Formats: sequence, C-alpha cells, structure tokens
Amino acid sequence: MDSPFATSVPNRGLSRDRHGRGMRGPVTGPHLPQLRGRYEMFMMTVAHTVDYLRSMWAEELADVHFDVAPTPPRVSVNGVVERWKVDHERRRIVLYRVPIQRMSKLHKDDALHRQMMVESVVFRAVAELLGKDPWDLGPERLRP
Repeated sequence: MDSPFATSVPNRGLSRDRHGRGMRGPVTGPHLPQLRGRYEMFMMTVAHTVDYLRSMWAEELADVHFDVAPTPPRVSVNGVVERWKVDHERRRIVLYRVPIQRMSKLHKDDALHRQMMVESVVFRAVAELLGKDPWDLGPERLRP
C-alpha cells in the first residue's frame, strides 16, 4: 500500500534554474558588504565588548576564558533561564545566546538597543566574576 506522503519531490539543489533565467547570484554584489545575521552580530558584539574590557582590566581578565553557548543546559528550579554562567574556579564565563537575544525585554527593538543589551550582559557577567559593580568596569562606555 502506497503512503500519501511518498510522493516525488523535485530536486532543488545547486542546479536550480528558475524560469530559464540562469543560476541565482549572491544577494549582495562585490561592491556591497556581506549581510550579517543575528548570530554574527551577537558574536561580533561579544568580541568587541570583551576586547574593550580586557583593555581596561588587563590583569584581572588575563586568564579568563569566554564561551558562547546556544542555551543553558537546564532551567533552574524556580523557572529562571540563565543568561550567563560564571565559573570562578576555572575563571570562565559562558554567555547563553538564545536567552540573551530572545528573552530580554527591550523598550525599543532595533540594532542599537540589541547591541547595548548584549554589551550590558557581558559587563554584568564580568562584574560578577570580578566582584565589582558593572558601572565601575567602564564608566565612560556605559554612561552618556
């Protein structure tokens, strides 16, 4: 007996030639920069923020390892989803990308406010590791 779902699906691989117009080209041309998605923007913001903090607190952050994971391994007992985890003994900070990007409440959802939110999470995680207030880590960066 044939299944109704066992139908033939056309191969839409690399040889796709829609309506005889030729192969599709890249979305951006050689004169335009490549498009960046949420993942790339997140990683770039984390990298720039970590570089800034390392320049300000070189000795304190010299042996600190930063990681990015998609999600925390589990939800805590009271139902709170962690945005980051600090391991003081191993001098390690893990940032959880999906909760940071999707569960943070922004009063304005645009690129600038998303970047500022990611920066603030990195500042708070580093402040927790160093036992300092986030505002003390880079006062000229966080204050207008």
